[in-house]
Amino acid sequence: MTTAVSPQAASAQAVVLPKNRGAYYGGAWHEPKSGRYVETINPGTGLSLGKVAEASAEDIDAAVASAKAAFKEWRRVLPLERAKILRQIANILRQNANELAMIDAADCGNPVREMVSDAMIAATQMEFFAGFVTEMKGSSIPMGPDVVNFSVREPLGVVGRIIPFNHPFMFCAGKSAAPLAAGNTVIVKPPEQSPLSSLRLAELIGGLLPPGTFNVVPGGREAGQRLASHPDVAMIALIGSVPTGRAVMKAAADTVKRTMLELGGKNALIAYGDADPDEVAAGVIGGMNFTWCGQSCGSTSRAFIHEKIYDAVIERIKARITHFKPGIPTDPATTMGAIVSKAQYDRVVSYIESAKKEGARVVSGGGPPSDPALAKGFYIEPTVFADVNMKMKIAHEEIFGPVLGVLKWSDEAKMLDEVNSVEYGLTASIWTNDLNTAHRTAMAVEAGYIWINEVGKHFLGAPFGGFKQSGLGREECFEEMLSFTQEKNIHLKLKPAKS
Repeated sequence: MTTAVSPQAASAQAVVLPKNRGAYYGGAWHEPKSGRYVETINPGTGLSLGKVAEASAEDIDAAVASAKAAFKEWRRVLPLERAKILRQIANILRQNANELAMIDAADCGNPVREMVSDAMIAATQMEFFAGFVTEMKGSSIPMGPDVVNFSVREPLGVVGRIIPFNHPFMFCAGKSAAPLAAGNTVIVKPPEQSPLSSLRLAELIGGLLPPGTFNVVPGGREAGQRLASHPDVAMIALIGSVPTGRAVMKAAADTVKRTMLELGGKNALIAYGDADPDEVAAGVIGGMNFTWCGQSCGSTSRAFIHEKIYDAVIERIKARITHFKPGIPTDPATTMGAIVSKAQYDRVVSYIESAKKEGARVVSGGGPPSDPALAKGFYIEPTVFADVNMKMKIAHEEIFGPVLGVLKWSDEAKMLDEVNSVEYGLTASIWTNDLNTAHRTAMAVEAGYIWINEVGKHFLGAPFGGFKQSGLGREECFEEMLSFTQEKNIHLKLKPAKS
């Protein structure tokens, strides 16, 4: 077990990959029943990180059976004891933060400095939900002197979590916290592109929990479909694209299981004419999450800038964006990583080419970096287009890459119509010095998470989730844990007192 050190010290630390590459369930490692393994590629170098099991429906069935059996034990563990175990897990995450960060940097392409933060966030989420174990309360209902009527909250059973490639470890660990705290057992299907940190997590914490309580089963579409449709899975939670969310809902429908979906976004940053151009430019750059190549559902990839400050903001964007230079993800000096896969790289490039053809003006980037040391990886410069309009593909389709479109506006009503015209509604950022304007705009924008004179930050305890096609449910808050419980009402008629 390693001791956490500063991100700068991580440069001397080699990538320690998980020894086990199979499926982890029932407290043990298993070879895939199909015998299939798939190559995992380092997006920063194009080199192989070895093979990982590709689970089939049969593997999912075995994992669900073990999780269902473990639920009978885990649900009976006293709440404060569950909390104690989650806090032990949080300590392990912090102690191994640099090792886990290096795995994710090599496997998903995000800079190691940011991945250290991901490990710390996951540890904090474990502690956050551990603190709520005694707050899953029911209520009593007055019905007269001879009746006691009350409700209790109980865990659901087996919970499936399908996680994405942009923050693999943070989502694997952090998104397991709430269902585990509530007394459920969990099966995680890690992302196909970057499964290694999830496997390493199972190696680190598996022994702390009753066998079958926490399970990791790597695989592709077949595994995800079976997990979502399995009759013994009580709830399925997904972070992913809108098409994947629709597929998960369809798979879950036959068994009428609960779903929690945190899906895509085509999020707007809105700047009014009274806002400071320096602050707006900083917000525009910060909101795009260029550090991890814009591969974030919450990125504000459409910047609606009032004509009064439009040119000034564009000039300041040019200056600020130079901070982000693609580099090897495992180097702590790197400020911007790599696209997760060749397929995603090709997709992003196609959007850049479409924007050029449709008449958008290139402000920055627009192609791969010239550094020959990066030639074998999947790198794209931070790209900004000005003079964008809503007819362009980059203005209304989610790219999930480092591509920002800037739109000029003067008519507020038309601008708000364009902001709300997309099928998504996850986040939005509003910049103005007028309190009335800020509140009025926040109420008008169809999105679930709004920043005012701020962008990008999440606040543990504040409900995160989307409107429209951006998903169902709220996370990162007490309500997330309640969603992994069900309420039962108990009615007791008292016998008359004996004379």
